[in-house]
Amino acid sequence: MDRRDFLLLKRKANVPAAESSYAGLRRISSGLSPYAGAWTGAEVSHLLKRTMFGAKKADIDYFRSMSVSQAVDALLTVSPAPPPPIKNYDNTGIMGGDPDLSIAEGATWVNTPSEDGEANEKRIASWKAWWLSLMLNQDRSITEKLVLFWHHHFATETNMYMNGIAAYQHYVLLHRMALGNFKQLVRGVTLDLAMLRYLNGFLNIKDAPDENYARELQELFTLGKENNPNYTEEDVIAAARVLTGWTIDKTTETVKFDPAKHDANSKTFSSFYGTTITGRSDATAGDTELDDLLTMIFNKKVEVSEFIIRKLYRWFCYYIIDADTERNVIKPLAQLFRDGNWEIKPVLSTLFKSEHFFDPLNQGCLIKGPIDLTVGLCREFNVQFPAATDYVNAYNMWGFVQQQAAAMQQDIGDPPGVSGWPAYYQLPQFHEMWVNSYTLPKRNLFSDLLVTMGYMRDNVMLQIDPVAFTKTLPNPGDPNALINDALIIMYRVPLSAAARQTIKKQILLTNQDDDTYWTSAWTRHINNPGNDADYQVVRMRLQSLYKYFMNLAEYQLS
Repeated sequence: MDRRDFLLLKRKANVPAAESSYAGLRRISSGLSPYAGAWTGAEVSHLLKRTMFGAKKADIDYFRSMSVSQAVDALLTVSPAPPPPIKNYDNTGIMGGDPDLSIAEGATWVNTPSEDGEANEKRIASWKAWWLSLMLNQDRSITEKLVLFWHHHFATETNMYMNGIAAYQHYVLLHRMALGNFKQLVRGVTLDLAMLRYLNGFLNIKDAPDENYARELQELFTLGKENNPNYTEEDVIAAARVLTGWTIDKTTETVKFDPAKHDANSKTFSSFYGTTITGRSDATAGDTELDDLLTMIFNKKVEVSEFIIRKLYRWFCYYIIDADTERNVIKPLAQLFRDGNWEIKPVLSTLFKSEHFFDPLNQGCLIKGPIDLTVGLCREFNVQFPAATDYVNAYNMWGFVQQQAAAMQQDIGDPPGVSGWPAYYQLPQFHEMWVNSYTLPKRNLFSDLLVTMGYMRDNVMLQIDPVAFTKTLPNPGDPNALINDALIIMYRVPLSAAARQTIKKQILLTNQDDDTYWTSAWTRHINNPGNDADYQVVRMRLQSLYKYFMNLAEYQLS
């Protein structure tokens, strides 16, 4: 399906009016005053599950020792640039003479351009597995969650541009600028190898202007559709002319500007902007006119700031924005955003430190996306992956998790269209779209597989170790404490006391009434770690316990 056809089918205009039907449902009136409430494992878990993938017990303990402000400050740091992906594939199917053939397995391919379709298909699979590994092994930073957010916002599809180096450079750009200046990020995306290919920017020349990127720059990336008045078709055409002349040198995979392909005439925009951009013809014309274009767009300060703040809010807080939230959160954050010259970090700092973010109605209210579910599960249960030095097996296992998320309809690198994943923007369902009759069984099968038989490939096993996980809890010999402490990590909504008691009796106590039935079994294993019979007693009960927890609806919520 054509990208524009997809958008016409999927996107809805007039979001604020549509959302007015939700008025009164949440009854949440908290604003951006600093949060001064309890700071327990529950609140830390909420913060981490929204800003990272999952909330590992070690991370909960680490941040709980800080204040809210200190924890947020620590999270709002950009992770160091990671080592690049490597060649984890063989040369089968790659055409003779292609430069990829000379790259040794285990060496990186990111500096060696290739135009071979098979090589690039393998590189993209390598890149996706590598990217998944960065999420699994993230440090205590928001970086990876933000990279995924910006990838959704500035969506590109590898299955359309089919170039491994472009995919890698796309990640590098989003990682480097994730917490930086939004206006500069937009500029970087405009000249991004992946974006230039995806929206035909490298084919945009003065004799045949291509409007794809010029349209999405305004409609999806900066202004949105909902403003009235808004940009016009005239503005799309004029912006396309501004952006003519940018090309890609395929021998070096670098972006360059060709003045001979640039429209050097002046470009006049509609009354919405009230601007004419002076045409230029020298070697710097592309850069200068691009800067003029972005300055013009970002002069629509209210429209740009409120559009971006709403997208950030839906990603990190909740997908419905009612009148109180618009007044108490969106508009003040938008003011901060534009007053701060489009710096992203201060906006997120204010949001995450606010009473609104920690409001009980904002906790446990989002349905996990497939990446959140799969990566978060592996991280929270401390699933052991092969070392990166064992690159064949490591990439196999990272790729397995990535492919499972893709089967649940979130394929990193390949959102379904230029708008990103519908669950983050599509009225009225929003995140509810993640769970349906097709995807819910796949979610349950994934958790069931990892907590029971595990996934094996080439004699390497990927599996939850329920006993090792339980040993990290403060008091695993007490079945009540075990359940409570495990649920702080696994759940963001409360499970009733009656349900906990029933689960405890049926699973940990195997229908006995005395808690010591579990305590004795656990103690025997701890005192006799080499006794397989004692180990199997606790392992099987814990497998059943965690499997049951992950199959309940509450596990799907963040």
